[in-house]
Amino acid sequence: MAFGDCPDDQPLRDAWGQFCDRLRAAGDRAFKDLNPADPMQRADAFRFLTQNLGQAFDLALETKDVQHPLLHDFCNPTRKLGGDCGDFVYHQAWIDGAGAYRLHGHRGTARFFNVTVQGPRPERMANGAPPLHDPFGDVPEANIFGHQLVTQADGRFELFIGGPERGPNWLPTTPGSRKLFLRQGFDRWDEAPARMSIERLGEDGPKPLPTPERMIAAMEWAGTFVTGLMTDWPDWSFAHGGVDAANPNAFPAAITNGAEDRKRGRAATNMVWRIAPDEALIVEFAAHDGLWMFTNMGAFMNSMDYLTRPVSYTPGRTAVDSDGRIRLILTHDDPGHANWVDTQGFGQGNLTYRHMLEGAPAPITTRLVRRAALSAALPADSVTVTPAERAAQLRARQDGIRQRYGL
Repeated sequence: MAFGDCPDDQPLRDAWGQFCDRLRAAGDRAFKDLNPADPMQRADAFRFLTQNLGQAFDLALETKDVQHPLLHDFCNPTRKLGGDCGDFVYHQAWIDGAGAYRLHGHRGTARFFNVTVQGPRPERMANGAPPLHDPFGDVPEANIFGHQLVTQADGRFELFIGGPERGPNWLPTTPGSRKLFLRQGFDRWDEAPARMSIERLGEDGPKPLPTPERMIAAMEWAGTFVTGLMTDWPDWSFAHGGVDAANPNAFPAAITNGAEDRKRGRAATNMVWRIAPDEALIVEFAAHDGLWMFTNMGAFMNSMDYLTRPVSYTPGRTAVDSDGRIRLILTHDDPGHANWVDTQGFGQGNLTYRHMLEGAPAPITTRLVRRAALSAALPADSVTVTPAERAAQLRARQDGIRQRYGL
């Protein structure tokens, strides 16, 4: 038996060749002008692509069966998809509006919890922009937050999606519903993640094996996915997301919180930063209510190495100075201040602020100073750490992240 002996050989070969061509074209976008011509950042672009190549067919094939749904963690410490937050755990599940589903398990203790039914991808978003690539770009239709979810005393729950209304733990669907998005937001390192699974009610029998036609469709979807992610990040955010790439090292005055973001349960804003080796960037704001998060990201808005580096901060893990203000310090080396934000040695990146739950977002100011003058630019009693204390911070970080992902 050889090529050509099966009638589907040529269509399968052609589809695979087209996918490989699109993957090559996606790799060429590592050299876009928005990615600095720096060896480490060029390599990071290919890491961004290869991490997502690893999940392209999980999304396109292995979990893309609405009759036999599965939860898929589309971001984790070894897989970053533009704009991901270092203190969120993300899952999605493909569904449809014709079925009814049951999400069940243990709620965990993450401070923020949100399940959203996502509707069809529009040709244009509310602001006139084209949607982001899959699995983003859908319009939120219905959602439930952790404080609205009815759980048993031990934290167990079941949430029904679609079908007839079933009391408080139920989300409606529409004919265009096509996925669930699940977000958990963590503050402290000791918070436990939810443990959940999903099933379609009435699901019966094993999942069918992919046919040649199904495999060809998956190759087409995966090719669109890898091309889209290398094209849209960070370009889409600069063109349509309110990110001011022309004025680095300052957050926009306005913080996005439209109707869709309210269903997602957060407000967000992003700053492009550029820092030379002899510079430091001070990000300053008042301590404020709610669960806020900062995540440092690369040129493609992929989160930096939050498993082993201090690149993300939340209220429960941040030092507050005696004047009630918080100062995050972006530098290329450890400055000895408590709230150091590691740049990984990159000269350019993105810093995202999110605000959830109580209170309101806080105004954020920035100052670019000489690295040698950093201490003089901070209050005399600004919180510092010893090398031993920094090492303990990083150990706690690794333990907390590993717990979130079961690593």
